[in-house]
Amino acid sequence: MEAGIVGLPNVGKSTLFNALTSSQGAQSANYPFCTIEPNEGIVSVPDGRLHEITQYIKPKKVIPAILKLVDIAGIVKGASEGQGLGNKFLSHIREVDAIIQVVRCFEDPDVIHVEGQVDPVADMETIETELMLSDIDTLENALPKAQRSARGGDKEAKLRVSVIETCMKHLAEDKPLRTLELGEPERKAISSYGLMTAKPILYIANVDENDLEGKCEHVQNVRVYADQRGTDVVPVCAKLEAEIAELDEEDRQEMLGSVGLSEPALHQVARAAYHTLGLQSYFTAGEQEVRAWTTPVGATAPEAAGVIHSDMQRGFIRAEVYTLDDLHAHGSEKDIRDAGKLRIEGKSYTVQDGDICHFRFSV
Repeated sequence: MEAGIVGLPNVGKSTLFNALTSSQGAQSANYPFCTIEPNEGIVSVPDGRLHEITQYIKPKKVIPAILKLVDIAGIVKGASEGQGLGNKFLSHIREVDAIIQVVRCFEDPDVIHVEGQVDPVADMETIETELMLSDIDTLENALPKAQRSARGGDKEAKLRVSVIETCMKHLAEDKPLRTLELGEPERKAISSYGLMTAKPILYIANVDENDLEGKCEHVQNVRVYADQRGTDVVPVCAKLEAEIAELDEEDRQEMLGSVGLSEPALHQVARAAYHTLGLQSYFTAGEQEVRAWTTPVGATAPEAAGVIHSDMQRGFIRAEVYTLDDLHAHGSEKDIRDAGKLRIEGKSYTVQDGDICHFRFSV
């Protein structure tokens, strides 16, 4: 699962990406399209539960969940018609699972705004409009082929035609597809199109160093816009976070304390992106390692086991499950077993966020 970082040029996308992935590349010039090919990076998802588990189980190593990020070049008005190499950039968005839009909420005369003034809601609307126009174009091109197949009696094609027409009507009402409720068969029918407004979205308000909590009018407007669409907003000062990311741990904690932060705002971004993707973590814990594994919310025990190895899913027998609360109450896995609190779950069990699991399998 991966998330693409998008936004207008010069809003701080690459600065945020570099801070998140601790990239130490050369400074980019202050002009549009300084990112051409998308950069990719891996970021750990901070999770305090890992540390809590290691208070009871002492492993040789601790491995957090990870998230793949893609830094996609700046999009401008007219991108859906090819402006600013727009078609190429939009194709990169089509390949990711979720969108992280960085929105400029700071004033700085030295940093050029592509539209001449800072207006984050207008920026959000510009991106949304370009993605909707591109989706409309994709569906219009796909519809004739689906109609031809449907006339030949193809049941899947008939469903695809119906879903395409429903999506086009929704987009014509100026509504992104993520606000359209579709069943699993309907989603599957159009999944190959990579429709961009169907992807979940997270907004990052890039704020000034004097407004780390995001209290300015720009951020408040962003929150109203996001609330109306059921999406999350995380305020971040990308410039400050980039400086913090370059420090060693001791200096990092000192700098965080000096600006009144308990943790880097990037930790909030990683967790929010994880949530936006519809992901959760379960854990395995032993003397070799304590590790967070990533599954979609709603995954069954065999599906969760398959994240570790496909053989474990194929030959799944049962899951042995306990929780961090059980560790707090009993102190060790052995004592949890002895107390009869270790749960035995079968193939239909839905793994919960925070479960600590052992999978039994045979192949």
